[in-house]
Amino acid sequence: MDVQEGVVGSAWRRDEVVGRISGLVDSARAAGVPVVWVQHEDEEMPVGSAEWAIVGALEPTEGEERVGKRYGDSFADTRLGEVLGGLGVDRFVLCGAQTDVCITSTMYGGLHRGYDVTLAEDAHTTEDTRFGGAELPAELLVAHLVRAATFGSLPGRRWESVPAAQVSWS
Repeated sequence: MDVQEGVVGSAWRRDEVVGRISGLVDSARAAGVPVVWVQHEDEEMPVGSAEWAIVGALEPTEGEERVGKRYGDSFADTRLGEVLGGLGVDRFVLCGAQTDVCITSTMYGGLHRGYDVTLAEDAHTTEDTRFGGAELPAELLVAHLVRAATFGSLPGRRWESVPAAQVSWS
């Protein structure tokens, strides 16, 4: 999700994270698991612009779904639910950017819409942030979400955080 030039340009451990995402995509494709690309779009990142483009190290293939979004939660006012339903998906693996906004919102949005969610704990990133007078380092924001996905639970939902190399497609 949102692994776009205008989103991850100065993200924490950008190249490492993009490399892990590339490995996840390759692994999913090899296992016959559908890959869905989610791209943020707004006035600062209009569709078709250089900022909107998926980073060069990742390349969607023909037939892989792309979903545009305007909000943090990738399900909000998009066709993501329809796409996943059409693919028969009841669980998804989440990776990409921005950890503290879009990844968090989509993780919880998916859980509350009935999906099981696996967070690829080392395949999401964000930037250092200043909010409410506090410095919030990207590393802390990433660790916070990994902790939530590791220890969180909801009735009837499978919710986990695992390293990208340990993601199971079954």
